[in-house]
Amino acid sequence: MNRILLSTLVFLICVTHLMAAERETVHLNEVVITATRYEEKISSIPANVSVITEEEIKNSTARNIPDLLRMDTGIHVNDIAANGRNVTVDLRGFGATAVSNTLVLVDGRRVNQADLSGVDWSQIPLDRVKKIEVIRGGQGSVLYGDNASAGVINIITKAGDARKFGAGAAAGSYETYKGNAYFSNRTDKVAYSLTGSYVTSDGYRENSDTEAKDIGFTMNAFLGDTVNLHFSGGYHKDNTGLPGALKESDFSAGASRTETVNPEDFAEVEDYYFKGGPEFYFLDDSFIKLDVSYRKRSGLTFSSFVGGSFLGDTDIKTTSVSPQLVLKHEAGPAMNSLTLGYDYGNAKEEIINDSSFSGTARFDLEKENYGYYIHDELRIIEKLVFSGGYRHDKVDFTFTPGTPDTTGLDEDLYTAGVNFTYYRNSYAYVSYARSFRYPVLDELFNFITNSVDTGLLPQKSDNYEIGLRHYFSDALYAHVNLFRIDTIDEILYNPAGGAFGFGANENLDGKTRRDGVEVAMSARLVEWLSIDGNYSYMDASIVDGQYEGSDIPNVPEHKATLGISASPVKGLSLALNGVYIGERPFDGDFTNSFDGQESYIVLNSKIKYQWNYLTAFLDINNLTDEKYSEFGALSLFSFPVETAVYPSPGINVLFGVSVDI
Repeated sequence: MNRILLSTLVFLICVTHLMAAERETVHLNEVVITATRYEEKISSIPANVSVITEEEIKNSTARNIPDLLRMDTGIHVNDIAANGRNVTVDLRGFGATAVSNTLVLVDGRRVNQADLSGVDWSQIPLDRVKKIEVIRGGQGSVLYGDNASAGVINIITKAGDARKFGAGAAAGSYETYKGNAYFSNRTDKVAYSLTGSYVTSDGYRENSDTEAKDIGFTMNAFLGDTVNLHFSGGYHKDNTGLPGALKESDFSAGASRTETVNPEDFAEVEDYYFKGGPEFYFLDDSFIKLDVSYRKRSGLTFSSFVGGSFLGDTDIKTTSVSPQLVLKHEAGPAMNSLTLGYDYGNAKEEIINDSSFSGTARFDLEKENYGYYIHDELRIIEKLVFSGGYRHDKVDFTFTPGTPDTTGLDEDLYTAGVNFTYYRNSYAYVSYARSFRYPVLDELFNFITNSVDTGLLPQKSDNYEIGLRHYFSDALYAHVNLFRIDTIDEILYNPAGGAFGFGANENLDGKTRRDGVEVAMSARLVEWLSIDGNYSYMDASIVDGQYEGSDIPNVPEHKATLGISASPVKGLSLALNGVYIGERPFDGDFTNSFDGQESYIVLNSKIKYQWNYLTAFLDINNLTDEKYSEFGALSLFSFPVETAVYPSPGINVLFGVSVDI
């Protein structure tokens, strides 16, 4: 099957090369801001970069941001509860720790939490998204610091455009209902956008119901030609059931895929944030920028397990300040862009845990982070660009209660790369980056003993990358990328670790290695028909130590996607895409003792028709009613230990209408 999919992609590239005409495509000369923290052409960035545009979002079958990302090259998505509420997005094969190794930004604002809760992907509804930039590899560590070992995903929300108003409603399977509305405007001095959305659904499984409310705004004020003020913010609230996993023994006892053994488990979240600051321009393109952000997230979670239950009440307040200076100078074909910056972040977490085993306890945890960086991009001739950077990063942790009650860590990061445009817009690159991640608050702190593990070290990775993007025509390109990530002191939860063998967060005693190949293509066959596809090969293994020779859990060796979009008549658009995920070890199976989790293929489709101000659409997902599970793990508290899965939805539909004036 894997060889067939790969051969199909190669065949399609060859066929479309013969059929493609010189037509305009949105991928040509795409500009991104994530890689350098200012606008830059993709051809100047020594990494595998992809951009999901607003037009692609409109025509996709995706219902949320993770749905979009699962179709992108080398990204493995797990919708654990099958309702879009508890989702992990894995870049470059980090498996269970993907939430701490992939940095996620919203308009440049860090959204990774200081604890193991990671990224709340439901915080930004798809209706608010202008585009998404994905920078693979570790070079983002120099510019952004912690959490960027595998790459950076920047979600850019819609700014104000010409005066527009819109609203939409949708309904579908599992008693799903959605509504959204927006208003935007733009004048010579200000541009702004206000959005709101609501969704409720019973979910595919029992106790997987969800209800979410969102409000978001973005504003840019233009004070002449030299000063811009930018603001963005949002409010999110949701209540969601947590159906949990089904073990092999549950299925043997007659459980269906839609059942749950955790009918009372739930999570409630209330979250709001604000980001803003000025930009001062001088000497043409040089500028000084100051970003200030604040976020407060409150969460209440109840979970049950064999012999007991747990209720956690958490409140996290995060503040950050990031001044940045960018100096640009051009002299003929030569150009230099020098970036100097400083990042300060503070996260304070208040926790009240109520456990049937240990009673009620209160904890106050704090993470204070400092980092300064320098990055330079030098173009000596028009087609040759050199880039490099350095960052020093330091963090202090405080724990109350805690024995000891403080600990501090620091790291030095480097990156270097070369880009060469060898033919028209086609380019090749090679790069190296030293990346890292600190342990998060609840990896350092033991809630049972009220002690801090001062022996837990930062995780460090060496990233090597080489690739090229070739434009056969303006309507057809292919991208090939090869990479290696060598990691030492990788931080993970070891189920066999700890003083009493009950598991512990540890630095892995052996080096891990991730060797990968990423291939992507995009083609416009004729004016009304386009095709996109990608294939990723990943060899993620533990090189030495107690788990020497084992594959890293929950990392598929093969992944492939293929998408077709067509507009055969005016106003009508059709989309069909499919994703293949290969076999992978169950999460927690570091010894690879169990058979791997089954591979699967899922097909999704969308029909959309637009007439004047009205648009109607029909989504049909999992067309073949595949019985599959995106995520599976070892049930460590079963005796004996057995595998468990989180079943994914069967065939389901969503129908909606919208008006845009």
